[in-house]
Amino acid sequence: MPVQLLVRKSGVWFERGVVWQDAHAGDDDTHMLTPSHTTSHTPSLPTPLQWLDRPTDLRPPVDIEGEHDYQCEIHNQAHAFVNTLADRLQASVAQGGKGGAVFLIDYGFPEAEYFHPQRHMGTLMCHQLHRSDANPLLDVGQKDITAHVNFTGIALAAQDAGLHVLGYTSQAHFLLNCGLLALLEDAEFAQRHMAQKLITEHEMGELFKVIAFGTSEWQPLGFASGDRTHRL
Repeated sequence: MPVQLLVRKSGVWFERGVVWQDAHAGDDDTHMLTPSHTTSHTPSLPTPLQWLDRPTDLRPPVDIEGEHDYQCEIHNQAHAFVNTLADRLQASVAQGGKGGAVFLIDYGFPEAEYFHPQRHMGTLMCHQLHRSDANPLLDVGQKDITAHVNFTGIALAAQDAGLHVLGYTSQAHFLLNCGLLALLEDAEFAQRHMAQKLITEHEMGELFKVIAFGTSEWQPLGFASGDRTHRL
């Protein structure tokens, strides 16, 4: 999902956007920033793109303690996506259907961790050829751009749209609750090895989370143990 970047510099909040090089040069209310160095060891293609910061009334959903410079993302489009899902589910109920539920799996944190003062550079990252860097303005079109999910914001958007939050937990807890180990008893070594990556803490088991919401309240099997809804 696309995100919006917010930057606090010297106590002033800006929304960070992208412009073609030299665009708006000399504009008093803008701050041009050249691309920072990438941590990737692959050669970077030249880019005519630059960051452009404009003062904004947008803010993170929580107060950021301290006066240090700070960068983060807000997820208005993800919230709009949840609203669309809620509309579809509720339309089904209005037409005499039984409604339904949505399960979302992604990497991210609850709000208190997502906007922690120590996470002062946000979560925006790029991935290319098994290497990562934090500059989406280099090698444009050649790499994936991603940001973590604020699961508290997703849960609040679902509730505001009239849905019930059914559970929130780590991917490891969810898969184990659903009986993954029993399914692997007769699996080949390669399958067990791949499954381990899904549940071990240092791989995907802890970083990836599962959240679910639906038109009625019930507890899916995946949240029977280790539900963390209270942490959202």
